[in-house]
Amino acid sequence: MTRRVTLFGRTALVGLVALGLSGCSWLNSIGAEDEPQTAQQMMVTRQNTSDVAGMTAAAVPAAGAAVNAFLWRAALDTVAFMPVTQADPYGGVILTDWFSPPATPSERFKINLYILDAALRADGIRATVFRQVNQNGFWTDAPVAPETVTQMEDTILTRARQLRQANAPAR
Repeated sequence: MTRRVTLFGRTALVGLVALGLSGCSWLNSIGAEDEPQTAQQMMVTRQNTSDVAGMTAAAVPAAGAAVNAFLWRAALDTVAFMPVTQADPYGGVILTDWFSPPATPSERFKINLYILDAALRADGIRATVFRQVNQNGFWTDAPVAPETVTQMEDTILTRARQLRQANAPAR
């Protein structure tokens, strides 16, 4: 049985091959203008870059922000060992991705942190901790001890107080 390829099929095949090859490059595309930037150049670029709303990329909570800057920094410091998927300094939200401690690779954790107040108060932070265990190759939800959440919040508050004391003017 012979197979006949229609004119449309040939044209489509040639078009796909041409499209695929157009994405390839046989030349070294790195020119002098593509040289890696130094850390100083990257910092200047970051400070001069703004998003659609006109907010600079280097912005962090400051006076007038809806969240406490010390709580924000302490929360980031506390979850620095985990991959952070979202950090919104204006909304006070820090979301991490799943993290498996090296000591227990069959369990993983995810943390959501919400900074609720511009004041450094005990009720200004809310943490949610999720835990999953690997059972037969599938991750299933597992309970988290209530004291884990309390310890996380206390650790953040303690770090925030340390940061505030470190930034207090000398008397």
